[in-house]
Amino acid sequence: MTHLPLALACIWLGMVVAISIEAPLKFRAPGITLPLGLGIGRLVFRALNAAEIVLATTTAVTFALAPRPAPATVLLVALAVTLAVQVAALRPRLEARAAVIIAGETPPRSSAHLVYIALEGLKVLMLVAFAIALLITG
Repeated sequence: MTHLPLALACIWLGMVVAISIEAPLKFRAPGITLPLGLGIGRLVFRALNAAEIVLATTTAVTFALAPRPAPATVLLVALAVTLAVQVAALRPRLEARAAVIIAGETPPRSSAHLVYIALEGLKVLMLVAFAIALLITG
């Protein structure tokens, strides 16, 4: 039964890595302005976070039905907390800041974007560790 949580975690990891690569690249595309790129980014990250919530929930449910090694359990809880912080605390701030920029104004400086990026990197590492923990114990 550990195969399904492992597969879901790998899908989740692939999505996070793909969007993390796409996010800065869109600003290099010809004709993409900062407001346009931010508008696209808002839609993409809203969709990514929704998919992540589904994947995290499904992973947790399938994980609960399987043998639960302690390291993997800790990692899954840490992943859920990280995602919750991103979705509930950081993304609303980032969306509000993007709305100000899209409206042509200059918002005050904020470290929310850097914190979000750091949590994305941490999430990638935790997903890799979670998958390894499942492989070792599975």
